[in-house]
Amino acid sequence: MKAAREAIHDFGYHLPEDRIARYPAARRDQSRLLVAPRSGGPFEHRVFRDLPRLMRAGDVLVVNESRVLPVRLLGAKPTGARAEVLLLRPLGEEHLWEALVRPGGKLKPGRTVEVAPDLVVHIVDSTPDHGRIVRVETPLTVEEALERHGRVPLPPYLRRRDEPVDHARYQTVYARTPGSVAAPTAGLHFTRELMDALEAGGVRIARVTLHVGVATFRPAGPSGGDPRGPGEERYRIPREAARRVAAARAGGGRVWAVGTTVVRTLESAADGTGGVLAGGGTTDLFIRPPFDFQVVDALITNFHLPHSTLLMLVSAFAGHERTMDAYREAIDHGYRFYSYGDAMVIS
Repeated sequence: MKAAREAIHDFGYHLPEDRIARYPAARRDQSRLLVAPRSGGPFEHRVFRDLPRLMRAGDVLVVNESRVLPVRLLGAKPTGARAEVLLLRPLGEEHLWEALVRPGGKLKPGRTVEVAPDLVVHIVDSTPDHGRIVRVETPLTVEEALERHGRVPLPPYLRRRDEPVDHARYQTVYARTPGSVAAPTAGLHFTRELMDALEAGGVRIARVTLHVGVATFRPAGPSGGDPRGPGEERYRIPREAARRVAAARAGGGRVWAVGTTVVRTLESAADGTGGVLAGGGTTDLFIRPPFDFQVVDALITNFHLPHSTLLMLVSAFAGHERTMDAYREAIDHGYRFYSYGDAMVIS
């Protein structure tokens, strides 16, 4: 790893268009799994259901149980012209949200978008980064209205609208707490049977929550400039999760993070002894090379977009050169990339 930080252009790579996974694998745990030892040993090519063979009794697997909300709202302006609102996060009360809108030039403060007779979005104000503050008007709770009328907020690089398959598959099997606008995608590969097999082998599972924001879809910044961080996201670590991390550490087990969201959660709450503090709050932690990891020993992650903060985090964990070698290996061996793509283990 370089002593100085790499520039944004160092995190670029060429991906053939046909390697973008636009639909999920037939079965979650049938995704391919590239094993990349941090020590620099040879890469291994496996399938995700092999994961129990890579872990051992006493390890703890930390998952993000945040649930994706159907926050993409398709409606119309009073003129009848089509409009779209993507809700990002609530602003202190249930009905007031930060949002992105389309068409941005037309949906100025004072305008409205009717999604359904029982769901109207009022544009209240603009934000400095071209977003909007909106008020959601509905006789239902906002969550009920979204479940009734919202669409799955698929990443734009999939270049398609959500379909029935996405309502189940763009959600982890252990998702519980609503709040994300994008899936913590490393967790999409797990089945309940696989998690049962891990627990039967002595692996403990710890559940935390980090609600994924829209910054996960944005590039880190202009080439050659100082990159933007991933933005502020809400997280929570229950006491039981903190205890399980501490128990693994005390017993010589390893802490496995399922995805970059879990890494940010754990490292944001590091207690200085290898464990984490229970509790919650918000984090804007930007992990990029070089970074001193205090909690995470192993990472399960998907393959991320070029020039993204997620790729920077992986590079900080595995080393920049090792990470880019792994990406070249995956491309050469036909792995599928991005949210519905294959996975990698770095341990």
